[in-house]
Amino acid sequence: QVQLVESGGGLADPGGSLRLACAASETIRGVYIIGWYRQAPGQQRERITYMTDEGDPWYSPSVKGRFTISRDNAKNTLYLQMNALKPEDTAVYYCNVEGAFGSQEYDYYGQGTQVTVSS
Repeated sequence: QVQLVESGGGLADPGGSLRLACAASETIRGVYIIGWYRQAPGQQRERITYMTDEGDPWYSPSVKGRFTISRDNAKNTLYLQMNALKPEDTAVYYCNVEGAFGSQEYDYYGQGTQVTVSS
């Protein structure tokens, strides 16, 4: 089972930036999408961005133009650059990978990292 470990969360001012990282314990195999969810207090978990195994990105309208997803395959690491942060971006951010390798389907989450946007 692939382990995902997020880092880089913390406190930022409105308008500020943070960069999250998600390190996978091994190379992800098969056909998959890898990306980020977030969950604010009292809210459902929301998918905000993902990247396909071919590198094509998708963004939720709530973050498009402000957040950028990228990856370093050599390091098995996914990144989320968050700019122009707003208080409503405050949430726990989770890395996720879901896909299939042969007949084996998988859906893994990291433990989450807290992002707080406040002055």
